[in-house]
Amino acid sequence: MTDWTFDRDAIRAFRFVRCDFDAGSGVARLVYAFDDGPELVETVTIPGAPFALDDARAARVEAALRLLHLIAGVSYYKAAVPAEIRIDGYAIDRATADLLQAVYRNGLGEFAYRNGIDLDGRLEFPVGARLAGDSSPTPPEVLEESRSALVAIGGGKDSLVTIEALRKAGAAQTVTWIGGSQLIAACAARTGLPTLNIGRQLAPQLFDFNRQGAWNGHIPVTAVNSAILVLAAVLRGDAQVVFSNERSASYGSLIPGAGEVNHQWSKGWEFERLFGEHVERQVGGVHYYSLLRPLSELAVARQFAKSDRYDAWFSSCNRNFHLLGERPTNRWCGVCPKCHFVFLALAPFMSKPRLVSIFGRNLLDDPEQAAGYDALLEFRDHKPFECVGEGRESRAVMFALVKRPEWREDALVRRFEREILPQLDASGLAIAPLLEPMGEHRIPAAVWEQLRAHFTA
Repeated sequence: MTDWTFDRDAIRAFRFVRCDFDAGSGVARLVYAFDDGPELVETVTIPGAPFALDDARAARVEAALRLLHLIAGVSYYKAAVPAEIRIDGYAIDRATADLLQAVYRNGLGEFAYRNGIDLDGRLEFPVGARLAGDSSPTPPEVLEESRSALVAIGGGKDSLVTIEALRKAGAAQTVTWIGGSQLIAACAARTGLPTLNIGRQLAPQLFDFNRQGAWNGHIPVTAVNSAILVLAAVLRGDAQVVFSNERSASYGSLIPGAGEVNHQWSKGWEFERLFGEHVERQVGGVHYYSLLRPLSELAVARQFAKSDRYDAWFSSCNRNFHLLGERPTNRWCGVCPKCHFVFLALAPFMSKPRLVSIFGRNLLDDPEQAAGYDALLEFRDHKPFECVGEGRESRAVMFALVKRPEWREDALVRRFEREILPQLDASGLAIAPLLEPMGEHRIPAAVWEQLRAHFTA
């Protein structure tokens, strides 16, 4: 299509063209297109090939592959956000269409808000009868699997808390990540556990489209990564896919005039429930869940602080990756919302010298950081569009630090006591209630029985 050019506003349809998997190489190909434009081919490479697939496992791989194809399409759909969606090579049922509508509509919530796009009337996924030659059984036959788990690692404190908790429970786990991050690879190696590094290559035209005026912004990347890990688990025979999303992820930013917009919707409970149930129904044999779902961000921080094993290895800072590239020796930028929140969340649970050593400086004694912390406190601003805790968690920590001699003289703690605390009801600022496990989750009963006491100690 040498005469086809990307014109965002002229595009009428987004197409899911086809998907295929080569068991010999472990490469999945996900193919998309706009209108009659060039094929956009994304590849996902699962280590361990060649894979031996009997008919039953091949059917489950096909179901997992199609689910990945449909969810990963969000990376491309958002470039033009056309009103029409077509699925060329296979058909989907109503339950799948409903899942996809939830993932795209909610997962693109921040993207739509920032770009002023109204998603109403869009994102209608076509439901149709099974196509001729499409023989994938529904639901696929479920096989007996091992009880091993693929555990997602992102290099931050949350996944490391999950890994160590599962280690304590005696679970067989493979630490898994997607892409070429040196920092995550070093952190994974530090666990001393088996590792799996999955490759993902976006269609190169997407970057050209961006230069030609494509819509851009946040996508539900956890949803995509979840689908990738489910495919890997089916291929390898792993019975569980485990993420590390805490209950705070279910709460978004309250925007005047726009309602709640959740940057991390695909890390929240609604996505976990919808996706996990869909995997069990359509793929079978894999249980998807977050081990930290009943915990607040502060409860996770408390667990992390119990060991210094990863102090020199972990980082939750996204800005380093986005702006500075891979710099494992400089793991914290010190100015982004993630740095602000992680520093604050850890402050009540570890010594001040240890925390300052991790970050290289004391973020709470820098008046220039006031606006960033105001957003975390939901004071004069809304919660940042980042994976950070709830405003009530940040307020509770600041209130606790006001009473700590080693912290109370720091600039931002003094400012909180002087300017913000008088406007708050101190009876609602206790940390202890926020540390109690609560809420719905999909953690297997046997695992939760083993770990509940561990998380509350």
